[in-house]
Amino acid sequence: MDLVLLIKAAIMGVVEGLTEFLPISSTGHLILAGSLLGLADAKAKVFDIAIQTGAILAVVLVYWQRLANVAGGLGSSAAARRFVVNVLIGFLPAAVLGVLVYKTIKAHLFNGPVVATSFIVGGLIILWAERREQRSARILSVDAMTPLDALKVGLVQCLGMIPGTSRSGATIIGGMLLGLSRQVATEFSFFLAIPTLIGAGVYSLYKERGNLSVADVPMFAVGFLFSFLFAWLCVRWLLRYIATHTFTPFAWYRIAFGGLVLLTYFTGWVVWAD
Repeated sequence: MDLVLLIKAAIMGVVEGLTEFLPISSTGHLILAGSLLGLADAKAKVFDIAIQTGAILAVVLVYWQRLANVAGGLGSSAAARRFVVNVLIGFLPAAVLGVLVYKTIKAHLFNGPVVATSFIVGGLIILWAERREQRSARILSVDAMTPLDALKVGLVQCLGMIPGTSRSGATIIGGMLLGLSRQVATEFSFFLAIPTLIGAGVYSLYKERGNLSVADVPMFAVGFLFSFLFAWLCVRWLLRYIATHTFTPFAWYRIAFGGLVLLTYFTGWVVWAD
């Protein structure tokens, strides 16, 4: 067992857990951290996607009672059925588009300039969204969302496939621009992440199964564990944070991080795929 490799896996798990549900793009951070740690080969890319399931487990734990009530009420509660339908509708666009354009995105968009531009543009959009959110929020509960609302958020989620955009950022800020309150947009982003990231993880593991072996289990297990722990802490903190704060600090962070990505790209400090 390679202790150094396990430490690197733990660090990557921490990065994934802390960034997956914040509107700052876990992908961009994982690419940067992976390059600095020497984890940038094909197996590492599968690892990055696989440990997202640890972050999803954290959401399931935080919302365990809500999810259990929904599962138990499917046969008798219209609200429970509407919740499940909305999540599935929101998930569908990313599922279809992901299968169709996965290879194209991987081949052409995982590069420094694209990631940096996505960070900076996303930051500017967050600043704009926060200025108008309070005036335009019309949906104050996840249960008040219609299938059309879910579909719109699902379509916006597809923007998260662009490296550096952030799946959570696209769904949260997109939801706010579509009329969801900050709280509702954040919670629906969490629920939408469950099928989306599990699906992405399973699909990636299947596609790249030839590059994996039993010897990789400890590395993946450590990354999964740390991703779960830090995502659990992050989700609980974020729910408290949004009750009294805006996403503006994350916008400025994105703009600064985008500048850092450009610096690492043009100086050659980090190897970004071309």
